[in-house]
Amino acid sequence: MKAMVYRRYGGPEVLELAELPRPRTHVDSVLVRVRAAALNPADLALQRGALDGAVDTYFPVIPGWDVAGVVEDAGPAATEFSPGDEVIGYVRGDVQRAHGGLAELVSADVRTLVRKPRTMSFAEAAGLPLAGLTAHRAVVRALRVRPGETLLVHGAAGGVGSLAAQMGRARGAQVVGTASPRDHDHLRSLGVLPVAYGDGVAQRVLDLVPAGADAVLDTAGGGTLVSAAGTVRPGGRVASVAETGLPGVIPVFCRLDGDDLEAVAELADTGKLRVRVGATFPLERAADAQRVLAAGGTRGKVVVTVGD
Repeated sequence: MKAMVYRRYGGPEVLELAELPRPRTHVDSVLVRVRAAALNPADLALQRGALDGAVDTYFPVIPGWDVAGVVEDAGPAATEFSPGDEVIGYVRGDVQRAHGGLAELVSADVRTLVRKPRTMSFAEAAGLPLAGLTAHRAVVRALRVRPGETLLVHGAAGGVGSLAAQMGRARGAQVVGTASPRDHDHLRSLGVLPVAYGDGVAQRVLDLVPAGADAVLDTAGGGTLVSAAGTVRPGGRVASVAETGLPGVIPVFCRLDGDDLEAVAELADTGKLRVRVGATFPLERAADAQRVLAAGGTRGKVVVTVGD
């Protein structure tokens, strides 16, 4: 099969197109023919060797954790799926090796997959797993957003922030989101009240919700919670996916949970979650896709498409 691999740590320049053996399936794994794989900042960090001291790496490595595709074969214990089923998955492994989404085929544990939302294209659906799991863990598990509350999302136009804002809306909350003015129309289309970030952001939030927010989610980092101090009402909850170790702030990390991923897919299938795709690249141009992601400024997910 064709796959994009790297044989040493580095940036997009270390990616190369390679021909590798067809992945093997085990008794409880599923062979998926990849149709699309979404890129995430974590992919770039791992490829640079940022976690070399914490994660074992066996070169060559196929990067990419977010996939959408079609089941080609299923092990005898993977009875949840059959050939031809359309699926999405978060295929992160415990080690880095030739096992990732930037390939024609990936062998995935059945627990990492759920059925692809019928309402989404493969490119859109590929953007759900990592960002969706993170957003769900923040909004539902950490912040426990309830109907009638106000949720403030910093970085509401980003991958995690956009899904978190939509999840807040789906749970019956009023959602306020900070973003660049060029993304305000997009936030309005999601039912989110937009606020420009930067100097004076706290007052602009309070102009909309004078009593402050019941729950605040920071997906932007860079001192955002400090600059927006005072926007959470007394007794409110604050979480961050971007910074850890802040007093009173719940840290949120992406974690594979089949029930959570199923819930994310169901929200998408009922039209309550949308994924904005900002750029797509064919497999052989995955390095260019990484460069676009690293440069920032893309309005939506960067996705690599595979095959037709």
